[in-house]
Amino acid sequence: MNHIENLVVCTDASRTFGSGLSAVVAVQGTTAQVVPGARIAIAGPSGSGKSTLLHLMAGLELPTRGQVTWPSFSTDAAERTQDIGVVFQSPSLVPALDVAENTALPLILAGVDEQECRARVAEALERVGVSDLAGKLPEELSGGQAQRVAVARVLAQRPRLILADEPTGQLDHATGQHLIDVLLATTAQIGAALVVTTHDRTVLERLDTHWSMHEGRLLTAATQGVLS
Repeated sequence: MNHIENLVVCTDASRTFGSGLSAVVAVQGTTAQVVPGARIAIAGPSGSGKSTLLHLMAGLELPTRGQVTWPSFSTDAAERTQDIGVVFQSPSLVPALDVAENTALPLILAGVDEQECRARVAEALERVGVSDLAGKLPEELSGGQAQRVAVARVLAQRPRLILADEPTGQLDHATGQHLIDVLLATTAQIGAALVVTTHDRTVLERLDTHWSMHEGRLLTAATQGVLS
């Protein structure tokens, strides 16, 4: 496969926090690629390095060894963030902004015009089922509602790559399955790739490619086969 087709390439990438005896190796020796249209689920226990790997892929963390590159995206980090949407494990909404404003924030920063911005926000909130909460502040939301708003914020951005860290972790089963439906449908519509970390077996089964992490090491189809 032509290298330029890849959205993200990790080459022997490692991430260590701290130094000396207190150093923690969160990700070690990871080599993997994400191609356009990929639907990847990453499983593994808490502390296995899943979140750190997603942060490396997003460019939010820098590898302490090896490299992470984005062959299809801009070399400018600020521009690249417009092509990569991240759903964090915690909703990370801005407390002073209401739901609609939080959803619109990446669009405003990217210079999307007001009419287009409003249309995208309305569509995204409708998709995740929180249109009625548009005027609420984050402190007025439940954890599950806040997480759905965080997903809406990424969907409104229409990125080429969505990295979602345990997006259903704070949701009941039915709502979590609906959110995965929304992510899969939206990524198909906009032609984005999707990488999801999860503990949920039912979520894992919804995505085409299964990776697994154990003690900071990534197992992929290229290493020990697709995990079932």
